[in-house]
Amino acid sequence: MNKLSVCLTALCTLSLAGCIDSAAPIVTDAQPAFGPKLKLQLFTLRDGFARDPERVTYAWNGTHYVRTGGGMRDVRAFSAVPFEAGDFIIQTVPVNRARGTEYAVLHKVADAVFQVIAIDEADADEPTRAASCKHTDGAACRIETRDQLFAFARATAARKKDNGGLAIRLDDGADRSKHKPSH
Repeated sequence: MNKLSVCLTALCTLSLAGCIDSAAPIVTDAQPAFGPKLKLQLFTLRDGFARDPERVTYAWNGTHYVRTGGGMRDVRAFSAVPFEAGDFIIQTVPVNRARGTEYAVLHKVADAVFQVIAIDEADADEPTRAASCKHTDGAACRIETRDQLFAFARATAARKKDNGGLAIRLDDGADRSKHKPSH
């Protein structure tokens, strides 16, 4: 299995074989679900262990969270839209425009702690894969519609996986002025 970088938000590069992608972003109505700034401590989850720590910051630009510092150089931006059962769907904007837009499910584990799981075509049943996936040039499962995205996201969310990514939201410092002691 290739390394799966975390994305919370966003964020994984979703470099696993079998992940879905689209030629262009499918979700176009994203809002700043995590506020105007986002500071994350990210880990890769593999074999039940958190590895490969990386810290990254993002800022909302009106349509996406855009990387403003730290690691995750391979994911320059992402958006998050509410999904079912309190989960979110993450949509990446890769640095290399030749790569497709990739997707993950963001699942809240605890306050400010999220598991990021690449949406994988293998999680869906054969009829869903046959009806929705286009494999061009040996690429991942290429989808085209929001309904297809949600069908694959439901299938991935239904699986209990211990691999993927872990994202911990850190204090972004935006409220520091409110907590400064007065002299």
